[in-house]
Amino acid sequence: MVGGTTQLTGSNRSTDAQAADPPAPRARANTPVAALELTDEDVTTKGVRERGFVVGRGNVDVPGLLWTPADAEGARPLVLIGHGAAGSKRDAHVVSLARQLVRHRSFAAAAIDGPVHGDRRADGGADSALVLAEFAQRWANDPQMVDQMVADWRATLDALGALEEVGTEAVGWWGLSMGTIFGVPVVAAEPRIGAAVLGLMGTGGPSEQARARMLADAGAVRCPVLFLLQWDDEIMKREHVLALFGAIASLDKRLHAHPGRHVEVPVEELDASEQFLAHHLGS
Repeated sequence: MVGGTTQLTGSNRSTDAQAADPPAPRARANTPVAALELTDEDVTTKGVRERGFVVGRGNVDVPGLLWTPADAEGARPLVLIGHGAAGSKRDAHVVSLARQLVRHRSFAAAAIDGPVHGDRRADGGADSALVLAEFAQRWANDPQMVDQMVADWRATLDALGALEEVGTEAVGWWGLSMGTIFGVPVVAAEPRIGAAVLGLMGTGGPSEQARARMLADAGAVRCPVLFLLQWDDEIMKREHVLALFGAIASLDKRLHAHPGRHVEVPVEELDASEQFLAHHLGS
């Protein structure tokens, strides 16, 4: 997310909505085959296997984590999880959701570090304030950053999907705040994604180009969407968040709104996310 790592707390209020007919989906550009390297990080705890990996996309190395059942055989739904700003693929809520999806649904889950985050940095992201400042600067001034992150995620999906115990027949997305900054364009570009959990982000942005890009990509999102909003969000203006929800072109979308600040998303939304993704991806 933009202002810090999301914490999950407790409460609820929800509304359902639908949008007008969406535009045609984007065609996929030809991309080189991604190379997957599984690292020495391989730990199994309570039936969940966690493995580190690096995806090679041209001259870019994309560090990530993959969670699968310890005894996984055959393809299964895969959920891609985007972390928040100043965090990493190891954020507590990222790991918690991934393990929950594996234990409860026998899904696979994967997360990668965002630009200037986590293992993409020499310091591993130890100084969260510096990470946040550098990300904000890039978001405002680097128009290629979003496209590069979309390419990183699609290369990751290609590489992990080639594993016998993963596959790409049923793919979902989960990402709030910064996970939506990148999630909306990833979901818009990737036809293999069949359901997405988004939120804590709006149509505001650091530049007119960033704002226009978000709106354009939202208009290309066609899969079912669960969208989360914090009613008292001190970082994202409520009207901007509602505008982004309205701009999403999916005919199957629903809004969950809760009182509280940006990082106070209720913990039960992990359960709601699990149920939503399982419904649309199969379980």
